[in-house]
Amino acid sequence: MKIGDKVSVVDEDLSGVITSVNVNIVVFKDEYGFTYQYPKEKLVPKNAEIYENIKIVKKAEPKKVISKKHDKNPLVLDLHFENLVKNPHDYDSFERLFIQKEKLIQTINFCRKNHLKKLEIVHGIGDGTLQRMVFDVLESQTGLDFYNKEILHHQSGAVMVEFH
Repeated sequence: MKIGDKVSVVDEDLSGVITSVNVNIVVFKDEYGFTYQYPKEKLVPKNAEIYENIKIVKKAEPKKVISKKHDKNPLVLDLHFENLVKNPHDYDSFERLFIQKEKLIQTINFCRKNHLKKLEIVHGIGDGTLQRMVFDVLESQTGLDFYNKEILHHQSGAVMVEFH
């Protein structure tokens, strides 16, 4: 640093032209004529030319690896009772709901064990008992998000589940 050089103060919005240099202390004058004294280590040269010849290297953005499992069609679980047992008329309503709940929990565990990302649960449109049971089970689970397949949830007979 020498007399006549432009300098800027580190960590402050202050700059000016050097008027004198005494060993480690630099005196400079700002644009308004005020003089300041700072140690050399608190000052940096204010010279735009030192940045002109620096080449800017643009690096390619790394590709994000997306699992192929995200693209697969979801596993579909149809909870209509006639699809779960051979003789659906041999069960009362409580047994039916219990079997449907067990099948739902087994399927969720299967998806987690096999790292499946999506599950579609078909509960149908009825009086809403099965739908309530499905939502109760899903709300009690962690590590998954679920939403109705259709916009109007009361007209939707299916729920889409996405595992984290």
